[in-house]
Amino acid sequence: MSKTISIIGCGWLGLPLGAFLVEKGFDVKGSTTRQEKLSLLEESGITPFLIKVGDDLERKNIDAFFQSKILFINIPPGRRCPDVENVYPKEIKNLIEKAKTGAVEKIIFISSTTVYGNSNDLVTEKETTNPDTSSGKALVQIEEFLKTEKRFKTTILRMAGLVGGNRKAGRFLAGKKNVPNGSARVNLVHRDDCIRLIDQIIEQEQWNEIFNVCSDEHPTRQEFYIQQAKKQGFEAPEFLENDKPSFKIVSNEKLKKALKYSFLHPDPMQF
Repeated sequence: MSKTISIIGCGWLGLPLGAFLVEKGFDVKGSTTRQEKLSLLEESGITPFLIKVGDDLERKNIDAFFQSKILFINIPPGRRCPDVENVYPKEIKNLIEKAKTGAVEKIIFISSTTVYGNSNDLVTEKETTNPDTSSGKALVQIEEFLKTEKRFKTTILRMAGLVGGNRKAGRFLAGKKNVPNGSARVNLVHRDDCIRLIDQIIEQEQWNEIFNVCSDEHPTRQEFYIQQAKKQGFEAPEFLENDKPSFKIVSNEKLKKALKYSFLHPDPMQF
């Protein structure tokens, strides 16, 4: 059971991660909320489970899903949920309680750099969290909960903006006018690097850690989105001039040093 992992959330990141780990010899179990995606998981060599985190997990026949050494939790807080600060932490805590009934020893939890808020400065993992959004506040609650949960060895990954695969950044602001914050620096990471970094965390046994996951370079919002729109055939956005930016610059130095990792895609301008 040493090379077993269960992935909650086999979507844009979880599915290709699972397929990557299957190729490396892992026994991978993966969840989806959609019946029609079960066959897609099977085609990638992943044992599929139909799980919706908000359901009563005790009543579902999913005990086998938690018979893995590692649990990868990749369920973002719902931005459209009006009560996300209460709903999301409750759902994830229920999931953790269910994991205690299985063989899980280690957890990788996908958080976000939104836990920092905007300080117009460099932020590292040593900073005090100060989220600006409800979803960021919900993530902080779970981070704090996991830090005190001694049943598992948990590593928290604070992901920057996720790009790659079919997630085309050029589409995000295409054709929009008077877009604010053009001179703010962006924090982004490519999916290819996310997958390889997660693999290295497992391989190098980097547990009970918090890591920022962000590419090396931080172009301005205006530079990046105009370039990506043109590159991908969309109408370029137009940004406001001389507005006061609000941003943060996320440091990835701790991650690179701990894992001795060089990014495949260090510069978002080359995504």
